[in-house]
Amino acid sequence: MTLSPGSRLGPYEIVAPLGAGGMGEVYRARDPRLGREVAIKVLPASFSKDPDRLRRFEQEARAAGILNHPNITAVYDVGTVGDAPYVVSELLEGETLRSRLAGGALVPGRAIEYALQIAHGLATAHEKGIVHRDLKPENLFITKDGRVKILDFGLAKLTKPDETGPQTNLPTETAGTEPGVVMGTLGYMSPEQVRGKPSDARSDIFSFGSILYEMLSGRRAFHGDSEADTMSAILREEPEELSATNQKISPALDRVVRHSLEKSPELRFQSARDIAYALEETLAGSTTTGVAPPPTRARPLRWPVLVATALATVLAVLFVADIGGSRRRVFGSKPRDIQSLAVLPLENLSRDATQEYLADGMTEALITDLAQIGSLRVISRTSAMRYKGTKKGLPEIARELDVDGVVEGSVLRAGDRIRITAQLIHASTDRHLWARSYERDFKDVLTLQDEVAQAIASQIQARLTSDERARLSRARPVNPEAHEAFLKGRYEWYRWNPENFQKALDYFRQSIAIDPSYAPAYAGLSMAYARLGDRGGAWRPGEAYPKAKSAALRAVELDGDLAEARTALGMSILWNDWDWGAAERELRRGVDLNPGSTTAHLAYSSFLLNMGRNEESLVEINRAQELDPLSVTIRGAKATRFLSARRYDEAIEEARSALELDSTAIQARATLGRAYLQKGMVGPAIAELERTVDLSRRELGAVARLGFAYGVTGRKEKAQALLRELEQRFDRSYVSPPLVALVFLGLGERDRAFEWLEKGYELHDSGIVRLKTQLEFDALRSDPRFADLMRRVGLP
Repeated sequence: MTLSPGSRLGPYEIVAPLGAGGMGEVYRARDPRLGREVAIKVLPASFSKDPDRLRRFEQEARAAGILNHPNITAVYDVGTVGDAPYVVSELLEGETLRSRLAGGALVPGRAIEYALQIAHGLATAHEKGIVHRDLKPENLFITKDGRVKILDFGLAKLTKPDETGPQTNLPTETAGTEPGVVMGTLGYMSPEQVRGKPSDARSDIFSFGSILYEMLSGRRAFHGDSEADTMSAILREEPEELSATNQKISPALDRVVRHSLEKSPELRFQSARDIAYALEETLAGSTTTGVAPPPTRARPLRWPVLVATALATVLAVLFVADIGGSRRRVFGSKPRDIQSLAVLPLENLSRDATQEYLADGMTEALITDLAQIGSLRVISRTSAMRYKGTKKGLPEIARELDVDGVVEGSVLRAGDRIRITAQLIHASTDRHLWARSYERDFKDVLTLQDEVAQAIASQIQARLTSDERARLSRARPVNPEAHEAFLKGRYEWYRWNPENFQKALDYFRQSIAIDPSYAPAYAGLSMAYARLGDRGGAWRPGEAYPKAKSAALRAVELDGDLAEARTALGMSILWNDWDWGAAERELRRGVDLNPGSTTAHLAYSSFLLNMGRNEESLVEINRAQELDPLSVTIRGAKATRFLSARRYDEAIEEARSALELDSTAIQARATLGRAYLQKGMVGPAIAELERTVDLSRRELGAVARLGFAYGVTGRKEKAQALLRELEQRFDRSYVSPPLVALVFLGLGERDRAFEWLEKGYELHDSGIVRLKTQLEFDALRSDPRFADLMRRVGLP
């Protein structure tokens, strides 16, 4: 089927032909529904009569369609017109790696940069059970911005059973290079492919090694005068030393290539992730690459030499230790080796489940105190709490959190007395470095917390500034009942839903009623009000935001150095006053006061996002993620940042990583659906957004996003039904007007959308601030009414 410019293929408008090959014709096309250009590959009608070729085409679409990664070409859609099947993918601008190599070898740094991207893309595919089996320079595309995309999973083999049908194993052919027909390309095949044996991910690793060799040397790793000669070279010969072609290639990089090109799959890298790690080591200039010597090449051990070397090393260590005058053990790590720390959930020794809030609160307090030390990276509460009641060993936990040290311990309250027992453990060796018990009256619990934190900081020899030392030493007595109510409020806050926010609010009020001078309770009260008034919570914004600001101002008045108070004030100014300069000053102050606070970094990142400062927003969210690597909330927020930056593949990847930790993560699932929609993956987008509505128990934002998706994809009756639901709920309680506007926009009713945006402006709804970067409103940005609205809000 030959298509002319201006003709249509399904919903797509053909713009121009891009090329043709044995597997079909490729066209540049336009998707009028989303207003973007795509690439369409059409299988000739004559090919559709060949079941084997048709199966391979379907295999390509099915394999590539489930992959979403910045370094893999995205497949948007598949369909059939008449007898001609077609697949729709993203349109790329740039050149193939083959074209780039026409100018000769690449400099090692650029070759490693490209290789890393290929390795990360392959790792994602392999982890989903998909093997490419035809990796070659022609199937690697370099975009104009330097991103490498893996093309053509037409030869991919699903190595894991999928949910849509039985596993398919296509036969391996070893001759020829006709695209889409051969099962590999001679010169880049692995030895097992050449022999016609089953292949797995390690075959792609061999092909990867061949490509990296060519990038570095400018010549093919295996090439002969005939096909037979090339096959023989793959099976029996080693390529020429890279140092002979380029003296700038380091021995470490050469080892990565050699290890990838081992003839036996068992001796190669066993995963693309391992390759990426080894390449990163070479890029960092490390003397090692993490690559073990292949077993078949191991030389006989010279035991006398090894024993002598080991003995000399031991004697040298003892000699140095004796010179230093230290009688401590020289084996094992010293406390000063600890630069990152995780405080695991303290055990509640009372065995009373109603006292869990106390153990959790003390854990959080210890984390908060230690996080104020700028020279120490402390894992935040959310990630730490995932290990509550865990059976995992400390070395394993430390690896997962990437920390040097672990603090564990217990809390016991008896009447008005409280005791904390803490111990510091070197993570990788599981060696106990320090342990101690502390006991005080409950009214002195803040002093007790600070005392424990100072002791730990002293043991690990953390560098404290004068301000940090002062903050760790300024605790005052606290009313036990007020503090207990505050801890209960924090406990409810972390359960993160409207019902619990309201409970938290009540506990913070109770704490303040008992002790009107307790600053942390005011900061908690402010955050609870703000959350309840945000985008259709239990409170209207005109009621909630002034209360949030008032509480935050009181917290700052009582304790101007309390990071939580500054963060709460910044957020309340953001939503209540729309005073961007003042909001940023307070949020920045919160980060400076406690650089280890994920709440502070997350709040500042949110502000930067709303201001359209996407890259700065990502810097802050990345810092929060370093501190809280297992936080589903932060991963979901990071996915949203990528989405706002129109980096859809990265948004999808981050959202999926959050859902791997928690399949009920509403923000992550909503972002996944929104990203799918922008990429034209309508079916998956609708499925994810519908699932979000169910999981959230019809949360207003979820309903609105689904309504928009229904509207833009032509499901108008369903969109109108959700629109009626939102309008009725607005009359009964409150719905953020921009959410109603969103559904009208999906239905193409711009005037009605602007009516609701004006209503949101009049009500001072927080959703108005988010309009600057919310991608669904891109269609309105050229309208003068939108520019006028942004001017009145004060956003450029």
